[in-house]
Parts: sequence; C-alpha cells; structure tokens
Amino acid sequence: MQRLGSWIEPHPEGIYVPAADAWIDPSSPKARALVTHGHADHARGGHGSVLATPGTLAIMETRYGPQNGQAIGYGETLALGDVSVRFVPAGHVLGSAQIVLERGAERIVVSGDYKRRPDPTCDPFEPVPCDIFVTEATFGLPVFRHPDTGAEIDRLLAALHANPDRCVLVGAYALGKAQRVIAELRGRGHHDPIHIHGAMERLCDLYVDHGVELGELRPATGLKAAELRGRIVVAPPSALNDRWSRRLPDPITAMASGWMRVRQRARQKNVELPLVISDHADWDELTDTLTELAPSEVWVTHGREEALVHWCMTRQMRARALDLGGREDEDD
Repeated sequence: MQRLGSWIEPHPEGIYVPAADAWIDPSSPKARALVTHGHADHARGGHGSVLATPGTLAIMETRYGPQNGQAIGYGETLALGDVSVRFVPAGHVLGSAQIVLERGAERIVVSGDYKRRPDPTCDPFEPVPCDIFVTEATFGLPVFRHPDTGAEIDRLLAALHANPDRCVLVGAYALGKAQRVIAELRGRGHHDPIHIHGAMERLCDLYVDHGVELGELRPATGLKAAELRGRIVVAPPSALNDRWSRRLPDPITAMASGWMRVRQRARQKNVELPLVISDHADWDELTDTLTELAPSEVWVTHGREEALVHWCMTRQMRARALDLGGREDEDD
C-alpha cells in the first residue's frame, strides 16, 4: 500500500506535484507554478506559467510585470494530468487561496497562509475536509492569541483623539495589512482622509479596483507637518524610523502586526502603540482548524512547527514538519 500523500513531494524550494508537473509556491522560477497568494515569500516572478486567482495574478503583475498567467476563480476545478486542482478562499489577503488537490481517493489541501477571523478586504477561509492538511505555523505557539481586531482599532482611534496636535503613524505591511487597517478604520466610523506612503498607492488602488472600499486616501508626501495633525498616516514598517517620518508632526508610532504581542519586538522598533493585528491564524485558530478538519495527517511548515506537531501528536493526529525554504517572518 502506498503511503498517504506519496504523490506530492516537499522540497526546500516548494511542493512539487509530479503527476500535474506543477510546483506550489516555489521560491525559484519553475515551468508551472500554482500560487496561493501574492506575498513575495510565496509569489515569485520568472515562472513559465502561473495558475492563481484573479486577485493574486493582479498582485503579481503589479509587483513583477506581465505574467503568463491563468486565472482560476474560487471553486473552479482544473485537471492537470490526473490531478484535480481547485482554489478556495484562505482569508489571508486579497485573492489568497488554499489549493485543493485530488488524485484517486485522496484529497490534500495546501493552505498557504490563512486566518479564520473576519476581514473586510478578502473572502473568508473555507474549511475543506481532507486526508492531508498542509498548514502554516507562523504563530504556532500558545503565547500567540490575537485580541479582537475592533478593540485594537479602537485603541488606535483613542490615541488619535487624545492627541489632536500629533498624528498617528501606523506601520503596516504594504500588501494586505495596510488595506485591512484602513478598511477596519472605516468600519469603526473613521471617515476622515487617511494619508498613505507612496509605496502603498499602487496596491491600495488595486484593492479598490477589486471592490474593496477604502474611502478617501491622500498622499502623505509633500505636505507640511501642520496639515497632518490629527490625521492617520499609513506607511511600510521600514519607514517608521527613517528620514521620511521625521517631518511628521510628533507622530505616535504604531505598528499593526501579530508580532506586537512580543513586547521586545515593539521596543526594538521604537513602537509607542503596538497593535496586535495579524493576517495569520493564531494558536487557537490553528488548533481549532485542525480539530474541525480532522485530517489523517498534518504537514506543518514555515513557522513554529515543533509546538504544533507536538499538539497533533498528543491528540493521536499524525504530523510532520516540512523544511520549506524562502519563507519569511513578514512584518505581518
């Protein structure tokens, strides 16, 4: 009897599916790539052909230029050799998908990055029962339990209203996190113009083109300090402490990231207002998902694999860690 999942091969540069002659999220150029989402540690340029959701293809084209891409809508099934391939929402960022592979009687779900809590900027995670579930473990330690997103946004607004002569400078990853923070602010009733760093403009425009409401956005560059008092400015984390931010009016430096749960990280980055807002599943979301899906095997990758593998083993769930390279701790 063949081992479960013997028809897919984990390699340091990605997961190879020989029967489909395709790689999932390869870290180097391949003839055919199936891409879960647009973050750079999963979506690289230079592939011969790319199969992904329309949102992910649009992100890749914005970042890397024209792609030899085939858009696969959520729920659409494609046959590659004798492998059936389907993309379903992952709830991570715009266009993010889990890749469902079926061959014979086996079903394998490669989740990419995912989260389970609501996000106004992307489709929610869709649980798919399977034999093997390949899960991320970015926040795969019990210490990582993310608070309510709305409460974190309320803390941001409270700081803004308490300091009308200052601005709040929010560091947020340019793809996904920045747009989510803006949309969450709108959802909490903040309808003033929000100023953005130039590096955010193209991706914010892309989100709007895909139907995500972000309200009025204005460039933060070229304005006098007085014009930004009482305003929210969103910028990449790398801009928080560089020369660009020095002309802002005594900014309250905030960072939106799941890593802000770790106080030392906040101190290292000189963050005055840490906001624990993540686009990845926290410990409870990871374990609740595995409990819900009850797969025969769990394959764990890019993160804190050991703790999640141990959790599985204590519940008689077979698990193994994959050694996939090129995965980064994004500013999330």
